[in-house]
Amino acid sequence: MLLSPVPPRARTRFSGWRVVLLAAVALGMTGPGQTAGVSVFVDPMMGALELSRSQVSTAYLIGTLGGAVAMPRVGRLIDDRGARVAMGLVGGIFGVVLAAMAGVVGVVTLVLGFTGIRAFGQGGLSLVATTAVAPWFRRRRGIAIGVTAAVGSALLSLIPILSAFVIGEVGWRLAWICLALLTWAVILPIAFRGLIDRPSDVGQQVDGDPIPADGVPVTVGDGDLTRADALRTPMFWAVAGAVAATGMIGTGLAFHQIDLLGEQGLTPVQAAANFLPQTVAALTATLFVGSMVDRFAPRWVLLTSMLLLAGAMVAVPFVGPGVTAALYGMAVGAAGSSVRALEAAAFPKLFGIRHLGSIRGVVTAISVASTAFGPVALSFGRDLTGSYIEVLMWLLVVPIGVGIFGLVARAPGGTTAD
Repeated sequence: MLLSPVPPRARTRFSGWRVVLLAAVALGMTGPGQTAGVSVFVDPMMGALELSRSQVSTAYLIGTLGGAVAMPRVGRLIDDRGARVAMGLVGGIFGVVLAAMAGVVGVVTLVLGFTGIRAFGQGGLSLVATTAVAPWFRRRRGIAIGVTAAVGSALLSLIPILSAFVIGEVGWRLAWICLALLTWAVILPIAFRGLIDRPSDVGQQVDGDPIPADGVPVTVGDGDLTRADALRTPMFWAVAGAVAATGMIGTGLAFHQIDLLGEQGLTPVQAAANFLPQTVAALTATLFVGSMVDRFAPRWVLLTSMLLLAGAMVAVPFVGPGVTAALYGMAVGAAGSSVRALEAAAFPKLFGIRHLGSIRGVVTAISVASTAFGPVALSFGRDLTGSYIEVLMWLLVVPIGVGIFGLVARAPGGTTAD
């Protein structure tokens, strides 16, 4: 039954790292709802539906904004029913929406489809997968979430390749159905046969610590602020601002990468190849930041991320084929992944885990919405100024402002986050 998953059995071996692996696989399955996964469908759908690129881009923007609205509700579902039920529901609906994409016939249905895959794929399933890990760790929570994000991102990068192959074999409509079947085949067993909500469900302790002499597992509180309480703390908005900054600017840079780097002398092939150093840096930064959050104050990680983003923006005029392009790509990749890892790992530390889904749901909504504006901001800015460089210099105020705010923002308890 969808709403009555099989209860977990008691286990003697610590299941936390098993949950990390399953959550990483689930995170990888968000690929069909991510920009990279959707991108391989754009051209064949444009041709079949007789739509212009601007029409498809506008539909994607509206769909992304619409999908962001659902995130707080998904977060509350995690808090109320647990990650297992939430993943089953979100994964099941995500598969339905993917299958429905095969029936798109025009702009209206395309907007509805994009709304669904962005809400339940990019947003909802990502939120559930990364939140599921938090209750299992305290001392090693950062590294655990870092591993989840790194492995999940690596798996996610395979989805566009798989999709492109399937599209070539059976066409884009059947490819959407194949992705729906794959999503159900992977996510539903993870949700109802693999995932475990919390250590106490199987008689275990956080971090795999020994059970107390009385045999009753200790419940970890960590502060447990409500969503309303968390939203009143400046540090929440500092991290949310950093997520929005990298979401908006990073997505804009990626969306226009071929054209932007082409203006700097790179061929289309060289510009496309720049995604490789971005991916490698993103995976490395995710693991590194996860361990940093366990040892250092969140504000220093936030500042580092904003400096990387600002550095990449400033470096654009100096980018050329070769080493400078690779360094640029590494800065962009590390900036985005580090702030996402910071949010996932630091929020349990700052606000506790009882209302973590609701709190992270707000940030996920902000993150999803920010990605809708990045490509448009850079496109309109280039049209107005005649150059990506000038608009990027204007946008520098965003990461610099967020970084400064993060340094002075107070964390729960009334002190700076150190």
